[in-house]
Amino acid sequence: MELKVVNVDTNGFNVILGQSHFIKTVEDLYEAIITSSLTIKFGIAFCESSGDMLIRTEGNDIECIEKATEIARVVAAGHCFTIALKDSYPINVLDRVKNVQEVVNIYCATANPLQVIVAETEQGRGIMGVIDGSFPKGLESETDKQKRQKFLRDIGYKR
Repeated sequence: MELKVVNVDTNGFNVILGQSHFIKTVEDLYEAIITSSLTIKFGIAFCESSGDMLIRTEGNDIECIEKATEIARVVAAGHCFTIALKDSYPINVLDRVKNVQEVVNIYCATANPLQVIVAETEQGRGIMGVIDGSFPKGLESETDKQKRQKFLRDIGYKR
C-alpha cells in the first residue's frame, strides 16, 4: 500500500467531497441539489468502482461539471463523488446531500486549498482523509469576532 497526497485546486468553487456506493448516486444527488434553490449552479462527478468504472456526471452548469470532473480525475478513488457549486454555499445543500440514501460519508465541504490523502493498492484507491486549509495563525480577538459576525450578516446567514 502506498499513501499519496493529491492536491485539489478548488479555484473559487465551493466543493463537497464524499463517498457513495451505487451507480444511481449522480441522479439522486442531482435531484437533492436542484430542489434546494432556484439559482444554484452545480456539477457532480462520481467515480464508479465496478462495472464500466466510469466517472459519471450530472449538473446544471458546464463550468461546475468540468470542475467536479477534474477533481474526480485527480482523486480517482473508488465510489468518491465531488460536487462543485457556484452561487451557493455547501451549507445550503449539505443536509440534502447527507440524506441521499447512497451517501456513505462526507469528507469535506470547502472552498479552501484542499489535499486529499489517498491509499493506493493493486486494487485501486481509497480516501483516507483530507487536509482542508491551513494552520491557525492565532486566537480570535474581539475585533476578529466582530468582523466574523459582520461577515455572516453581510452574506445573509445571520440577522
